[in-house]
Amino acid sequence: MYRINPKVDFAFKKLFGSEENQDLLISLINAIIAPANQVTEIELKNPYNLADYRAGKMSILDIKACDEKGKWFNVEMQIGQDLHFDKRSIYYWAKLVTEQLSEGMMFKELKKTFSINILDFNFIPDIKEFHNCYKIINLETGKDDKLHDIFELHYVELKKFKKEYHEIATALDRWSTFLSRAHELDKTHLPQELACDNTIVKAVDVVDRLFNKEERQVYETRIRVLADVESKIASAKEEGKQDNQRETVLRSYHKGIEIQMIAEIVGIDEKQVEAILREEGIL
Repeated sequence: MYRINPKVDFAFKKLFGSEENQDLLISLINAIIAPANQVTEIELKNPYNLADYRAGKMSILDIKACDEKGKWFNVEMQIGQDLHFDKRSIYYWAKLVTEQLSEGMMFKELKKTFSINILDFNFIPDIKEFHNCYKIINLETGKDDKLHDIFELHYVELKKFKKEYHEIATALDRWSTFLSRAHELDKTHLPQELACDNTIVKAVDVVDRLFNKEERQVYETRIRVLADVESKIASAKEEGKQDNQRETVLRSYHKGIEIQMIAEIVGIDEKQVEAILREEGIL
């Protein structure tokens, strides 16, 4: 069976941003935020609408929602690496704050806003935990003091999630497993660690029949776009690597280091070293 990848933003938007799947979005949000902020009802502010994506016109694929207590949420899935995603997430959070205020409203009416970012790449360096939360804190006390308790920024880095089925212990573990391994999940033979959660069972069932023919075409177009972007990034990295190799070869040669040793230093063979030197008119 050709499986839909729920990490692709278009699929993620329909799965969690459709009116009929609000229970899935609530479960996902509750798996990420603290018990004190749990959600029971939610209103989608930009629900999934196929018309937004017709004729190849892709709109922003984040999910905006408001709960029964007025708290606001921005949920986004990012599959392609973005080294500046922190700035992007702050921008989306700030937009969501300003959108709360209509003309004549007072600042005291602002409600707490959560920015939830699920990333399919490693983003936060030197931290092994796959879920990290950021708040505004007092640097002197190391606490948030509840004085600016209007902001939370969450990152869930799926590449850092390494648990096997028998290690699954929390709702976030279950959702991370679903997003990471949806391609291998069969709703009739789910591991007990997932089958115990009705929302996960529903998600596995829904993702198998997520798209009609037109939606599948949009999804496949999105897949191609993402693949093209990844290819360009990989090419740029390879070009950068080659440039660094060239610089190292030239610098080493001018220092009087022998070609054999240069090859060992750079990690290429001697013929490649000689080719670089010839291109530079040195040999």
